[in-house]
Amino acid sequence: MKCIIIDDEATARAIISQLCSNFECLDVLEEFPNAIQAIKYLNQNEVDLILLDIHMPDFTGFDFIDTLKNPPKIILTTSDPQFAIQAFEYECIVDYLVKPIELVRFEKAIHKAESITTNPLERIETVSSSSENVETTSGNDLYVNIDRRLIKIDIPSIYLVEAKGDYINVKTEEKNYTVHSTLKKIEDKLPNDLFLKVHRSFIINTKKIIDIEDNSVLIKKDVIPVSRANRPELMKRLNLL
Repeated sequence: MKCIIIDDEATARAIISQLCSNFECLDVLEEFPNAIQAIKYLNQNEVDLILLDIHMPDFTGFDFIDTLKNPPKIILTTSDPQFAIQAFEYECIVDYLVKPIELVRFEKAIHKAESITTNPLERIETVSSSSENVETTSGNDLYVNIDRRLIKIDIPSIYLVEAKGDYINVKTEEKNYTVHSTLKKIEDKLPNDLFLKVHRSFIINTKKIIDIEDNSVLIKKDVIPVSRANRPELMKRLNLL
């Protein structure tokens, strides 16, 4: 697999490069200290795998992924374990490695990347099964598990869903609900004709939009950022004159 390494720390790049040298299946083409240089490289070259740090100045690993139209397989390498749930939302991310990375764990991640040909279907092992707290839909209703009770939410009344670490905040016309789950889980339950993921942390009800300005939308009193990758789909949904 042709791969590149993106990490703002030279020591970290050297360690990951050394780990890669243990595998004949890996061909490290380039190393980059920031996402901007990597984007320029990817505009001219194709790779099979990216070993990507999350915390980088100005441009995080997630910001970088959001700029890629057809991202290759990605293994996240970070010293921060708290973003595992957020990483689960991305189809292209095949594994999540917490530094310091041991060779045995790195080998497992590489084998996982090898086993996935195009669209990654496997998921990150560290994701909690509590994501099942978003239960199911029935007609216009969504049921969520809160304090061992199934709470019914009227789907059309939902105007915003926001990811907050290991939780999601579901905002409705009448009440807000905090659920231990992932944005990806609830996105799969919401109707596509009403809802759109406009940012890695936000899903909006497009019928509730009050105003759009630059890279943000206004719904109620909430100003929601719109990522560059999702803006074209948002504009397509709108009934523009």
